[in-house]
Amino acid sequence: MNHQIDSLAYTNRLRGLPPTHKLSFAIALLILSLLSGAIVQLSIALWLAVWIIIYAGIPGKLYLRLLSLPLMFLLTSLPALAINGIELNQIQAMQWDIWQSWGISIGNLYLYVSRTGLYQVSLLFPRTLASTSCMYFILLTVPFTETLQILRKLRFPALLTELLLLMYRFIFSLLAIADELWIAQNSRCGYRTWKLGMRSLGILIGQLLQRTLVNYRQVSLSLASRGFNGELRVWHSSPYEPSRRYTFEAVFGCTVLTLLNVLFQN
Repeated sequence: MNHQIDSLAYTNRLRGLPPTHKLSFAIALLILSLLSGAIVQLSIALWLAVWIIIYAGIPGKLYLRLLSLPLMFLLTSLPALAINGIELNQIQAMQWDIWQSWGISIGNLYLYVSRTGLYQVSLLFPRTLASTSCMYFILLTVPFTETLQILRKLRFPALLTELLLLMYRFIFSLLAIADELWIAQNSRCGYRTWKLGMRSLGILIGQLLQRTLVNYRQVSLSLASRGFNGELRVWHSSPYEPSRRYTFEAVFGCTVLTLLNVLFQN
């Protein structure tokens, strides 16, 4: 999936737009999603889905799969927010926080669904959805190398940008190596039973570390042989053309969302 994401960043329909415009648009919506209420946040997520699926041409199934990954982590953390526990002698004092008198007693502990927790969940879920949509818009429409180029223009430290580039490169190498090892083990029924699967997983992790170190040495030698002096210089062309339609729609939409945020906060 990661290779597919990187490929879509180079082949989507918004590829010809200046990356600074797309990054500015996503960052503006990200800031707005952190400052606004649930209605505006859900509107941001829905609007970005239109940009990603319809305008950029990203497959809808892939985008939903990507959204499901962080949302699954969010859903697993919701019970910790919604469920609270108190001692039995404190039930009367906390009666206002118990939602519809739902609760169970476990020894001297009383577990119940918290009104305060549900309110926090109602704030967290749309904000997470909107913020994740903003990040996926950048990930799916702006190649990572162009993002680094913008960071260089903004005078970010060269060490930081070079580390980000190397980390990005090694992520794909790591995933490719792990995929090759898993296919080889699975073809030999290495995960037939739980005990055998744990043993195969340990071997995979060990081999993954060893091959990653070998790959790192190869990259270091190749950079040194090409006269690497601490800075990776990459040539970038600028075949970008701003679109009046997309610019107008982005500015108009952000203005409408800002007005909605002011309206609902008042």
